Amino acid sequence: MTDDVQHRLSTEGADPLLLAGVNDANLLELGRATGVRATMRGDTLTLGGSLEVVERATPVVQGMLELARMGETVTPEDVARLVAAGPLTDGTGAPDHKIILPGLRRVIAAKTAGQRDYLQAIGTHDIVIGIGPAGTGKTYLAVAKAVESLARKRVRRIVLARPAVEAGESLGFLPGDLQAKVDPYLRPLYDALEDMMPHDRVQKALEQRVIEIAPLAYMRGRTLQDAFIILDEAQNATGAQMKMFLTRLGVNSKVVVTGDKTQIDLPRREDSGLVQIERILPGVDGIAFCYLDETDVVRHRLVREIIRAYADDQHG
Repeated sequence: MTDDVQHRLSTEGADPLLLAGVNDANLLELGRATGVRATMRGDTLTLGGSLEVVERATPVVQGMLELARMGETVTPEDVARLVAAGPLTDGTGAPDHKIILPGLRRVIAAKTAGQRDYLQAIGTHDIVIGIGPAGTGKTYLAVAKAVESLARKRVRRIVLARPAVEAGESLGFLPGDLQAKVDPYLRPLYDALEDMMPHDRVQKALEQRVIEIAPLAYMRGRTLQDAFIILDEAQNATGAQMKMFLTRLGVNSKVVVTGDKTQIDLPRREDSGLVQIERILPGVDGIAFCYLDETDVVRHRLVREIIRAYADDQHG
């Protein structure tokens, strides 16, 4: 086959530096991963190579363009991820994989097809269970959807919960008062919130209990209405705790449960409430299970490789 197919794409509306990367790093990664020749001149990006290569590279470039047009910095890792995961666009034009938050100059966007499906499930189901390894954006995207729901007055409050069981530590052995004891467990939730809201707004919302961050045990005996409720690190909730948590659901509330089945810290794996609901709840109308894997990891490229290596070792 002659190597002379060329395809031109308009880059209008995309910052050339965000798209191409520093020293054209993104275009170089695109070429390395797909074999295409990519050149940018003005508002046109030209792809050259065999028909097969150009057809493979085109949806990747469309995904890069989509991110750049939203003001997201595109990295070589993003390019590699788009190549691995396939195109983000699903043909429906559904906007559910973009989250626009007040006061943030940027848009929080799904960077992989798995993340897009996860965000769309949160938009259309009352209970969503997101299962996958670290770095896939399970918690971060759920918190973003919660903040968006609060900002748009779809809910009146956000409740973020975590089981306080990690690395075999009991709260009783940690120094300080109760707040100081639970903070290490809840810190990642604070970090995600402060990435999406100004610090003073987060503090005010916490003081007014518009946002509540608490250990899972604090959920007992409550009914949560008009709330967006997230249970993070759910693999460490026991079966009884998980049932208690899911039955807190009140009118006009949404629940997102996130967990990683490879990180269970309970004495017995089968005690995990996450493992139990995976067996009990599929098929219940209004509940969605979303599975993310190493192709959805949005941290450093090496995180994806490490997860893959551990998975290979377990299967080997």
